[in-house]
Amino acid sequence: MTARGRDARPLVLSCAAGLGLLVAGGVGAMSAPTGPGNAGLSPMAWTDVPGWATDDHAAAFAVFQLTCPGVVSGDAVLRPGLPPGRALVAACRAALMTGALTGDAAKAFFETRFRPFAVTPPAGEGFLTGYYEPEIEASLVASDGFPVPALGRPSDLETLAAGETRPGLDPALAAARRSPAGLVPYPDRAAIMDGALAGQGLEIAWLRDDVDLFYAQVQGSARLRLPDGTLARLVYAGRNGQPYTSIGRVVVAEGHMTMEAMSLERLQAWLRANPAEARRVMRLNRSYIFFAVRHDLDPAKGPVGAASVPLVPLRSIAVDRTLWPYGTPFVIAADLPEPAGGTRRFAALTIAQDTGSAILGPARADIFFGSGAAAGTRAGLVRHPGRFVVLLARDADP
Repeated sequence: MTARGRDARPLVLSCAAGLGLLVAGGVGAMSAPTGPGNAGLSPMAWTDVPGWATDDHAAAFAVFQLTCPGVVSGDAVLRPGLPPGRALVAACRAALMTGALTGDAAKAFFETRFRPFAVTPPAGEGFLTGYYEPEIEASLVASDGFPVPALGRPSDLETLAAGETRPGLDPALAAARRSPAGLVPYPDRAAIMDGALAGQGLEIAWLRDDVDLFYAQVQGSARLRLPDGTLARLVYAGRNGQPYTSIGRVVVAEGHMTMEAMSLERLQAWLRANPAEARRVMRLNRSYIFFAVRHDLDPAKGPVGAASVPLVPLRSIAVDRTLWPYGTPFVIAADLPEPAGGTRRFAALTIAQDTGSAILGPARADIFFGSGAAAGTRAGLVRHPGRFVVLLARDADP
């Protein structure tokens, strides 16, 4: 979602959820009792927003501002989502005119341009997972040490807009294959692993094993450390549109691991220790991600998310793109686990910049933790409830 609209990065869990009038903007919408996905929206005072008084508003504003050019221009993004309402567009125009803001000025900007609403989903509470950008060894040529190809986007792949359906296609499909007979379902992961796309010259990089490729696809991007020591990136270029299945759920359901013991690292270790079972389980996830290789991306910045901007650790989140527009600010509050044990309170203003196939529902978010192994350890521990406060843009300029 990077991750660039990546697959459903969470390996373990997924949720569910329509579209509400509220996000479109409008005075009537602001007083609506329910919002996207039939969530309850309760107006809040700024003093009651978790962590608001002590947050780094300047840092959050910089991330919001980074998202605004696309919100204002309406330019194509890596994974199209719900169009922004006019109030959010107006707030972004104002942000782009201000330049950088200090903490107090940034705090005042959000308080002037937005209103906070507590989001209560039909399930009763929000749910959080984490994702990251893995760094893996790779090669641009095949060899015995790098036998598994990452594939580029096929020329016959047609991606459907969020919520779009086509006659004769299963409404659950998010993409299709152009054929002389019209649009048909694209091959699923098992078929692609068996060579359904072989002979088309789609191989763009070569990885050590299927597990590295699978994790890059689930996270939606990866840093590639090439044999000469240079870095490149796999960036999202499309998906086959087939449904996503959490292999973590499969592993738990089959009794290989308990949910309590599950983490990204433990799942990865199990897959590598059981290669035959790993291949069988991975084939159950019909979704498949295609990539492009980029050599010109700043390694100091995060991967590019679905909104076509670099992601920022602990400020960028993935949301349900059918319910919330990119650029929507959310305050997320939760007690998140620490690698050494225990939890730490997280309460921060974040910006919707990404999406994922398993990120479904009005109070469902995937928090971007950064790049590399340490970020992966932290991200892989997160499967926790959380409070969601959405900042909805005011209709009229102050």
